[in-house]
Formats: sequence, C-alpha cells, structure tokens
Amino acid sequence: MMKFAKTTLLANLFVSMAFLAGCASDDAGKKNHTEFCRAKYEKAEAMFKDGKYGRVQDKLEDILSLCAGTGYMEQSQFLLAESYFNLEEWIEARGEYGSFIVNFPGSPFVETAEFRKAISSFNMEFRVSRDDANTTIAMKDFERYLSNYPDSPLRDSVNYYYGLLVERMAEKEFQTGRLYLRMDKPQAAVIYFKEFLETYKNSARRKEALFMISQAYTDLDQFEAARAYLEEAKQELAADDSDGQKMLEKTEKKIAKAEVKFEKRLKKDSEKKRIQKEEKEMLN
Repeated sequence: MMKFAKTTLLANLFVSMAFLAGCASDDAGKKNHTEFCRAKYEKAEAMFKDGKYGRVQDKLEDILSLCAGTGYMEQSQFLLAESYFNLEEWIEARGEYGSFIVNFPGSPFVETAEFRKAISSFNMEFRVSRDDANTTIAMKDFERYLSNYPDSPLRDSVNYYYGLLVERMAEKEFQTGRLYLRMDKPQAAVIYFKEFLETYKNSARRKEALFMISQAYTDLDQFEAARAYLEEAKQELAADDSDGQKMLEKTEKKIAKAEVKFEKRLKKDSEKKRIQKEEKEMLN
C-alpha cells in the first residue's frame, strides 16, 4: 500500500513538473515570437526613417502576416500606408489608410489616417474629359473627415482642398457647355451653362460662362436673353480687367450684328411669303 502511494505521488509530481515545463516553454515561445516581431519592426522603422519607402513595404507586409497579437500590427499598418503616401502612390495609400481606420479605430493615429486618406483621394488621377468618380470619392472622404472631426485644426486645409474639388466639378460642366457651343448646338450649351452658373456661383470660370451663354442665346436669335447675361457679365467685370472689357465689346458687337442679320432674314422671309400669297391669289 505504501509502495502504491509512493508511486502515485511520484507520478503526480512528474505530471506537475511536465505541465510547468510546458507552460514555461509556451511562455518562452511567446516571448521569443514577440522579440522576433519587435526586431523586425525596429528594422522596418529604421528603414522608413531613412526614407527607404519602397524597400520597407515588404518588411511591413511580413510583420502584418506573422505578428498578429504582438502589439506591432498597428504601427506596421500605419507605416505601410505612410510609405505609399510618401511615394505618391495614391491609390495604394488610400487603401492602406482605409484598412488602418477599420482595423484600429481607437488608434491615436486614426485622425491623421483619415485626413491623409482624403488627400490621397484628392491626388488620384483626374481628367476633365473622363468620369469624375475620383473627384466624388475625394469629396466624400473630406466630408467624412469634417463630420468626424468638426473642430480639427486642419479644417481650413480641408476647405481649401474641397474648394479645388468643387472647381473640378465646375470645370467639367463648363467644358461640356463649351463643347456643345463649338459643335453648333447652342440649345444644349445653354442648358449646361445655366446649370453651371446656378450651381457654381464662385467658380473662376463664371465670367467666361456668362459670355458663352450670351453667345449661345445669340446663336438662337434670343437677343433679349443674350443681352441679359452680357449685362450680368458687365456687372461682374473689374474696372481694370482689360481682357474682360474687350470681350464685352466684342460680344456686344456680335449681338448687334446677329440682330441686324435676323431682322433682314425676317424681312426677306416676309417678302417671300407676300409674293407667294400674291401668286397664289393670281392663280385662283
């Protein structure tokens, strides 16, 4: 009996020691893994500080793949976004900042990430002749930033960039109206220029649009409307705007000349109708 008890005690002791040894091994493994990730992060961080933004990306991607739960994910994700930002690879930068915001919403870097995400959107390719989807995306990013951080010290910068985005939208509308005018489609040009003038009241293109809608109405023989928009352009011209004054005089002459031609055409058409009527009466 004593022998059995002794054997049992030794067995229990062995199991306990094995368990403790296993725990110690697990702790050591975790510690070694954390140290491994810390070393990788410190190396990547040093490369980033040295401006090696392209080379550091693979290092940071490795950390994101291997180091979950070690505390180095947040910094690595942010540095990866920053590396793309510094390389002006705007689509990739926006994507990485977006991932960072989703994965680490409580991070002290999240406000910076949201702002730089919007800046990245702003810098994505834009051409007036193409779809304005990138401009719309950028506007939404800046709107979201201001909604989340209404008291941000960067508010003036956001408003500046947003104003440039609005001007992009205005330019697209303006160029469409001008294209229709050049294609000799004055009615379509009027529609676009009217929309432009109502929507983008502070656009740098406003003066040109007023002259062009006046031209479009002239082409439609609607001289009263043409003069009304020309008068609006006149009211907005600065006294020292010599180019604007020349354009004003040129447009006034065009309207007057077109009106004379229109009156002659009306008179000619009226005379033609009179003759046709007389000939018809003679036949009867």
